[in-house]
Amino acid sequence: MKKVIFAFIAFSLFVWDANAQRRTPASAQNSNFGIRGGVNFFNWGGDDGSNNDYTNRAGFHAGIYGNMFVTDNFAIEPGVYYSQKGTEADNFTESRTILEYIDVPILLRFYASDGFNVFAGPQGSILTNAKFEGDAFGSSFEWERDDVNDLDAGLVFGVGYNLPVGLNVQGSYDLGLTPVFKESDAKVYNRGFKVSLGYSF
Repeated sequence: MKKVIFAFIAFSLFVWDANAQRRTPASAQNSNFGIRGGVNFFNWGGDDGSNNDYTNRAGFHAGIYGNMFVTDNFAIEPGVYYSQKGTEADNFTESRTILEYIDVPILLRFYASDGFNVFAGPQGSILTNAKFEGDAFGSSFEWERDDVNDLDAGLVFGVGYNLPVGLNVQGSYDLGLTPVFKESDAKVYNRGFKVSLGYSF
């Protein structure tokens, strides 16, 4: 893992050096805001004390962000997003835990060029809905869960690229640091990937 991180940093610095002459100065950059949405692939990390085989659950996210340059290469980007998380379990009920959050990340973006950037930052999440679904014996069932923590804290990091006419694409990873469940021996955490398309106004 350390070698992968080192290689990623080295690549980012190489791209930054190669594109230094093309970088638009911060004085010429305009603060902007935009909309962003995309697909989620979330699972649970940690240990629930059982033999459940959890798999990725697909969902989506959508929201708004702001972008403000503080130097030629760094920008601060707060955002507010609705995001679906949770997991699926490969068991006889084909159970699914569906968690819905309002995510509030505060990201620091490093622009290696006018297009390529890397980012990282903290994220706070507020639970808006939690339910459990399953299918068994030819019928479906669901109920709301009240054992999920109302707040989640974590880290976000990823890579992005600015396309022409205000479009941008990015891939990111959410590393949840707060246990999903309240006062439980199951120490599991929200972990997942996001692929996003955005537009800056």
